[in-house]
Amino acid sequence: MNRRPFFSSATPSHATPKALYADLDAEFHFDFDPCPLSDAPSFDGKALSWTARRVFCNPPYGRTVGEWLAKAREAELAVYLLPARTDTAWWHDHALQADEIRFIRGRLRFSGLQKGAPFPSVLVIYRRTTEEP
Repeated sequence: MNRRPFFSSATPSHATPKALYADLDAEFHFDFDPCPLSDAPSFDGKALSWTARRVFCNPPYGRTVGEWLAKAREAELAVYLLPARTDTAWWHDHALQADEIRFIRGRLRFSGLQKGAPFPSVLVIYRRTTEEP
């Protein structure tokens, strides 16, 4: 069986739905987005320090998701919007280490798209505790 259509999309970058971001920002009070959609290809949010930041991260949905998740514990708070791909290495190595996982019911309609996403989505949330360095 060809499973490629189940995991494909036209682009690895998806604009966060405005209402979803507004709700999350009201709850978490973000001060940093390391993955803004822009025409600035030289911006690399993974190369920057996330120390003491309240991060919202909607990374490119590709082979580098694990690299983005590896940055989570640097931040005071890191909230990721991700595809719910529970069979991947990054899910088992990083997402399952999160403090909270919220599965999103239904399919998100990413900003600028006419149809819902071809995949389910999840919020993966990491919080710094006082015991962490």
